[in-house]
Amino acid sequence: MRLQPVPAFNDNYIWLLVDHAGEGSAPEGASRALIVDPGDAAPVLDVLRDGPAPHGILLTHHHDDHIGGVAELLRHWPQLPVIAPHDARIATATRRVADGERIDIGPWHFDIIEIPGHTSSHIAFHGRTLEGMGLLFCGDTLFSLGCGRLFEGTPTQMLDSLRRLSALPVGTMVCCGHEYTVANAAFALTVDPANAALRERAAQAMTARDAGLPTLPVTLASERDCNPFLRIDTPAVLAALEHHLQRALVDDVDAFAELRRWKDGFSG
Repeated sequence: MRLQPVPAFNDNYIWLLVDHAGEGSAPEGASRALIVDPGDAAPVLDVLRDGPAPHGILLTHHHDDHIGGVAELLRHWPQLPVIAPHDARIATATRRVADGERIDIGPWHFDIIEIPGHTSSHIAFHGRTLEGMGLLFCGDTLFSLGCGRLFEGTPTQMLDSLRRLSALPVGTMVCCGHEYTVANAAFALTVDPANAALRERAAQAMTARDAGLPTLPVTLASERDCNPFLRIDTPAVLAALEHHLQRALVDDVDAFAELRRWKDGFSG
């Protein structure tokens, strides 16, 4: 099995999950691939050239940097299933899915989790590799050490969505849509500077990027220890917010909304 973040544009990742011939339950000579959020077809075609044919495409939300390459991929593989949320803005979808559904695609099985906030119809795909590794394709909702901007949803929706993701098994590998970890670390350390796990994660991320390597995927356990948006009710994050705001917080939604607002204006 190969789980590969394929760089696209300035900082996007298109995810490929490849089950090689002879591995797991794959028939001999029949490697399979799954494509997640192909905003650009060219890097996918480069990786899959003379390689495994894809079994399908998963789309988490309608933004063009996540769906813009689908039409070109369908020109190469016209029968490829495209699984997406219920959103008319994703015209290439062949199947629409909603919260609580399970999909079977190639040898893989994924549960659908609706996670509005970044967009109104955003979904995540939660499943396992053939070897048993937990996977979460979460688009632009949960980033390593951060979360997505609220373009269409409310703070209440986004906080609920993040809490749903945070409740998944801690060994789940988080596969998000952008390489934002180093920039997110700068903000997270401003909010939670005494967090030793966060300092270690930030240093690891910087080392990886200096070497030209991705900082993803990352375990959900690490995010729960380090990501301030998943630690919104911890004393350290609450104290930092109240110091920043110079007022008491009303509740967790107020805390989340103010943390997101602080991040939106953060310049490093």
